[in-house]
Amino acid sequence: MTSPLWHRDRTSVATPFEADARHDVVIVGAGITGLSTAVMLAEAGVDVAVVDAGDVGQGATAASVGMASLLQGTTLAALRRHHPAGLVRAYVDANRAGQEWLAARAGGAADRRTAFTFGRGLATDVALDAVRDAAREAGLPVREDAPGDLGGHTPVRALALDDQLALDPVLLATTLARAAVDAGAKIHTGVRVRDVRALPSGRIDTDHGTLFGDTVVLATGTPLTRRGLYDLKTRALRSWAIAFEMEGDAETPGGMWSEVGAGGRSVVAAPSSFGRSVLIVTGARHPVGSARSEVALAEELAAWARRTLPVGAEIARWSGQDYQSHNLVPFVGGMPRGLGRLRFATGYAGWGLANGPAAAMRLTDEIRGVSRGARPRWMRTIGTRMTVPADLGRGIGEASRRVGVAAGALSAAVPAPAKRPAEGAGVVARQGLRTAAVSTIDGRTRVVVAPAPLTWNDAERSWDSPVDGSRYAPDGLRLEGAASADLPSAG
Repeated sequence: MTSPLWHRDRTSVATPFEADARHDVVIVGAGITGLSTAVMLAEAGVDVAVVDAGDVGQGATAASVGMASLLQGTTLAALRRHHPAGLVRAYVDANRAGQEWLAARAGGAADRRTAFTFGRGLATDVALDAVRDAAREAGLPVREDAPGDLGGHTPVRALALDDQLALDPVLLATTLARAAVDAGAKIHTGVRVRDVRALPSGRIDTDHGTLFGDTVVLATGTPLTRRGLYDLKTRALRSWAIAFEMEGDAETPGGMWSEVGAGGRSVVAAPSSFGRSVLIVTGARHPVGSARSEVALAEELAAWARRTLPVGAEIARWSGQDYQSHNLVPFVGGMPRGLGRLRFATGYAGWGLANGPAAAMRLTDEIRGVSRGARPRWMRTIGTRMTVPADLGRGIGEASRRVGVAAGALSAAVPAPAKRPAEGAGVVARQGLRTAAVSTIDGRTRVVVAPAPLTWNDAERSWDSPVDGSRYAPDGLRLEGAASADLPSAG
């Protein structure tokens, strides 16, 4: 198992859970989106409760490397390739609004940094030119840069955007949680949601009891319900992050660096609020359940860091999960067949620190009944989603990939009954079309029913679904993803 750099002792901000309590709004998820929404609503006088199976900021927020940037690697160029300039500008304006709100809340805990999108060699020039053109067209003051090095080893060409944010995401989440509680919100941690319903009213069923809300907001990475089939409209992606001490007297590179291509590699120093000099490298981005070995992916990233940067001892490594919509713009708003009582946000594609507060602004305006004409232009533009042939192509391609990966996982299953796996290993056993997932952890072998093909995550020691991105513990406990139920034991 892995643990993010940011998991340090924090003072709890949780409040006592009261079963059958009724609130104006119940928010599922105590990450950046859920907590931002809670703060905005509570400060507007709305009665809000937040629930999370873990602690504040423990999930996708803790897996973040703390970059709140408008440049966002090649995101703007990819969006502009098939969409009008007005949509790209609206996306940038949304993220700017989210970033500004975040900066005001984080205060001195956020460092102002220059964000770079960089590449090596002539082969990356076309991609960098596309990023430059899309960013400038969207109103960003991007400048060309030719830094001598990135950490001392490798010359690069880069595009730069000044005055972006680097911060500790868990410290930020804790700050937002305190602000929400101070404004009157309730925050319940360690409460697992079992079901979400819209009839006869908005409600969530948890392992601690039921909560009712006129509105239920699902701020859980991907919605905890199959309504709208958003697991089919997004790609579930995982990536790795590794934190290093610096080598000898070397200084951490300034700025925040995102590389063109190369599996989404980025480099950023921990913010000054963290209290020590640490360099974080992230990358090895891939669809959930598709990796031959998660351990191997992490080792390849670590090897790249040691070849490229003046890093010393490794102090932490972790992986995280996010979702990318097929048209590259986050889904935010009312849930289909939710009767106006269920709302959600998903599809940040790794840039949730700015997208999350922007989504919270949209959710807050919708819940409070702010008229469409009174909302910012970016909100109205993004709220009118458009689907172009390229978006459909990405969706079809993702569906084909899932079919292929699922078929491969099924064909790799061993005949039942399977031999006891080695310590730390897992295998899928098949009898006809029925499959079971078998793993051995800490000397104990467990068998759970696998209704869809699963693959073993050798780093996190979990069962990952290449079909919908859901993940399960060896005992079948749901960890994250679109699935709402645990996997049953097979005996």
